[in-house]
Amino acid sequence: MNSRIMSTTAGVVLLVAALTACGAPSEPRSSPSPEAADPTPTATAAPAASPAPEPTAASLTCESMISAGTVKALTDAGWTAQPKDFIVGGVDLTEGMLCFWADYNVASDHGQLYGWAPVAEDAAAQAQSGLLAEGWKREDGPDGVYYTEDPRYAMGTDEDGYGMTYLFGDGWVRFADTRQGLILIEWTG
Repeated sequence: MNSRIMSTTAGVVLLVAALTACGAPSEPRSSPSPEAADPTPTATAAPAASPAPEPTAASLTCESMISAGTVKALTDAGWTAQPKDFIVGGVDLTEGMLCFWADYNVASDHGQLYGWAPVAEDAAAQAQSGLLAEGWKREDGPDGVYYTEDPRYAMGTDEDGYGMTYLFGDGWVRFADTRQGLILIEWTG
């Protein structure tokens, strides 16, 4: 891979990590309006509070899946996302989404992958069995069960030596191109 692409990639990854570590706000903060600064009470009634709508699989997008800071870092670098079929261990997870973030104006196979899908218990067992048959490594963790590609064949690894990784939780699966990249996926379904 050419050093300029690797340098750009390292910069984006470091920027994403820095934004995540620093706890960058996900929404811009607004300044109080002149009305809010006015201490005189008004006679207007406050609107009735309505609960926020529950997220649905239909509202899952490449941008809503990962943190707002990550989206900003990637888009600031000129990257966009394209959804792909999300197939895990031979199981097609049609209600989920796999997104490939990259600079599509540059001929390259470099990018970032993030995926999330709801998964029923039987489909999760079938997918996990398929991953083991394909040579993926299984590790139990506090957040669920991890399946990581054999590092000998990984195109890239994180500082702990993990490449592409799936995390199976209770009714869902996440995917990132490194195990550390899983923390950038905020979607909970």
